[in-house]
Amino acid sequence: MKNIIKISTIIILLIFTENFVSAQSVSRAYNKCAGSNIIREKKYNTDLDAEEYVEVESDGYGNAQGSQYDLAVDGAFEGQTITVLHLYNFDFNNTERALKEKGFSVYRYMNAAPTPEELKEALDKSCQFWLISSNTRMLTDEHVKVIKEFFDAGHGVYIWGDNDPFYADANFLAEALFEGEMTGDYIGSQVVGLKDRKTSSGLVKNHLITTGLQYVYEGVTIAAIQDNQMLKPLIYNSEGNIVAATYESNGKRAILDGGFTRLYVSWDEAGTGRYVKNAAAWLVNLEEFED
Repeated sequence: MKNIIKISTIIILLIFTENFVSAQSVSRAYNKCAGSNIIREKKYNTDLDAEEYVEVESDGYGNAQGSQYDLAVDGAFEGQTITVLHLYNFDFNNTERALKEKGFSVYRYMNAAPTPEELKEALDKSCQFWLISSNTRMLTDEHVKVIKEFFDAGHGVYIWGDNDPFYADANFLAEALFEGEMTGDYIGSQVVGLKDRKTSSGLVKNHLITTGLQYVYEGVTIAAIQDNQMLKPLIYNSEGNIVAATYESNGKRAILDGGFTRLYVSWDEAGTGRYVKNAAAWLVNLEEFED
């Protein structure tokens, strides 16, 4: 009986230690402001002769200024690779530089899909997979099978499309992973703020991906994400349609986004760089994986 008690105690301690290690991994990678849109810090007010919490200095667009207000610490993901299947040609340099700030390297296929075998080999060395769709389908059932196995193992997937018809592979993959779909062609080019009960557009508050963001550029032309029970809205565009949504269930994470123009048009508009960095950090799924 004593041996059974000892074994049970050891098991409990191992479970606690595993959870503690995971929590430590997250705390080392994430900034203390994780999950906050409006960030305040304690300051001494000489007039009041007291300390108070004051909103930190913002950039020209109203978002907290400084990388310490991103979701992740700079360099936190050194050695981690993102595999990108980039099927619609545009300048990816700004995105790649932003990801590099957090330590990510990018392995990118351009304009054509590799063989399923080559894709699997790349994914075996990656922490997440990004698809940037084109207007014609290039993925096969075998590609989707490889990506689904990667996804089912807990690795993040970001699926980017844009206005009709630039979501051929995005819809093909999203349907297979979580019954996702995007449709339509909506004019954007607006900056949206935080969504509340009085507004139909904007960022969902207090999500890890929207850390440090009160405003974000919606993109130029946009496809709308069709709402379903598996997806949760993340960004509503200026017309009130869902432009980005998240999947988080059974230890798996994904983002479905109908506005890839955000990655190369008006990059310096509100929040794009921070949004990209936050999304990649969230998709690492640290809460599921230990260091």
